[in-house]
Amino acid sequence: MNLTEAGYVAGWRVIRALPRPVAAAAFRAGADRAHRKDGGGTRRLRANLRRVVGPELPDAELDALVRAGLRSYARYWLEAFRLPGLSRAEILAGFRLDGAEKLAADVAAGRGAVVALPHAGNWDAAGAWVAATGWPMTTVAERLKPEGVYERFVAFREGLGMEILPTHGGPRPAFDVLVDRLRAGAVVPLLADRDLSARGVEVDFFGGRTRMPAGPALLALRTGAPLYVASMWYEPDAACASIEGPLALPEPDSAPLDARVKLVTQRIADGLAAGIARHPQDWHMLQRMWLDQGPAGAPASAQPPSTTGTV
Repeated sequence: MNLTEAGYVAGWRVIRALPRPVAAAAFRAGADRAHRKDGGGTRRLRANLRRVVGPELPDAELDALVRAGLRSYARYWLEAFRLPGLSRAEILAGFRLDGAEKLAADVAAGRGAVVALPHAGNWDAAGAWVAATGWPMTTVAERLKPEGVYERFVAFREGLGMEILPTHGGPRPAFDVLVDRLRAGAVVPLLADRDLSARGVEVDFFGGRTRMPAGPALLALRTGAPLYVASMWYEPDAACASIEGPLALPEPDSAPLDARVKLVTQRIADGLAAGIARHPQDWHMLQRMWLDQGPAGAPASAQPPSTTGTV
């Protein structure tokens, strides 16, 4: 076990053993320390949030937003470490979804649903809530090194009731398995605001060009499953989300597949942007986001293996 893996293990064991107020105060202090240090991840978050809020926001207000963003990100980690120790009732009480009746109807009808998520709020709490509700749920996690960290995150999420597929290296291609799961009526949430493959679809996002994964659009077009875009944020007492959709999908004979994927992915980008603009402090994007951004000049901040839309 290397130091990175040991740190995650300690987090899961120690943080959930501490009283929540004590752990929360420690994570908040860590976020404020990161804000004062102004390292590469913090500078990247500042640059990304400037794109979201525009040039008119005074620097002092942007700085306050960055600090709030780091505190929100620290809260994500705190709650992720504590999730395995929660009861089903606590998981259900700790997350609220506006639009849950849409997913309930999709699952009941056996048609499944694709949900495009931002790196915002607490996506692990969302997945745990879906599983605790009793709906089948399958998603994909990027396979990062060291392998031990990836395996522990898979075990963590599967322990919460989610089915996790690797982006590569599984017995079957992840896309094929997701198609099967959707046709069996499962919910398939995929993080969709950042492409990890360099093969993503180029879209307009807050006035700049970036790439987003084709997976959510391609799955919906292949299966006919309803496609939703989620907004995710924090309230003082809970992680929250709302879903918009289902998005309109172009007819199969209206254009070639790549053009239809591009059209739908742009619609996803527009929906994600609307949600992020409403809750910019809860968007945990501490990495390069736009194609015209240069290197951060510092190592990327730690992030858990994403339930990515790159399938």
